Amino acid sequence: MAKGITRQRIVAAALELLNDQGMDALTVRALASRLGVGAPALYWHVRNKQELLDEMATFVMRRVTDAVSAIPPGTGWREDVAAYARMLRSEYLLHRDGARIFSGTRIADPDVVKAKEPWLARVTAAGFTLTQADDAVDLVTAFVVGFVIEEQERAPAAGADPDRYSLAGRDAWLGDGAELVKAAGHQRDDGDPRFERQLGVILDGLAAQLSR
Repeated sequence: MAKGITRQRIVAAALELLNDQGMDALTVRALASRLGVGAPALYWHVRNKQELLDEMATFVMRRVTDAVSAIPPGTGWREDVAAYARMLRSEYLLHRDGARIFSGTRIADPDVVKAKEPWLARVTAAGFTLTQADDAVDLVTAFVVGFVIEEQERAPAAGADPDRYSLAGRDAWLGDGAELVKAAGHQRDDGDPRFERQLGVILDGLAAQLSR
């Protein structure tokens, strides 16, 4: 085992590599090169790329659960769920392709999973069944992952075509007979306003379950 190589160092280097070159360049060989070791040295800690992604996702979720755990009791289920969504998005946006590393991963630290316990207790205490509370977590997580993937993919990148998302170009491409489609495109906003509006729709849907 290479001296000084720990899972913490591996994850930190992997996140640096992700930020520098993106998800597609994140390989065990590239990570080993960044750490100055041979690829076999990494297999003492992570057996393959999927396990590496699990560790990276765990790092992100640990920060999210730590932040959620710091929310004082009594804020209400809606505020708790909204805070989770905002913190998750914020953490993903810290890293290039941040939301992509989460998809299909498995949390590698049981303490991170256990941190969900008091959160579920607060939501069920508000009147949700356990199934509804767990569904709420899944639904909000899926929304944030999808939203941030699109958000990061649409962000301007070096060397990218500056006219790729041109509304004028899109209007000309659509031609006649799509006036509502064109108008909707011009009304579209991105970033925080769109996120908060769509998150509000999800929260309203969750609230409707309590009134049934």
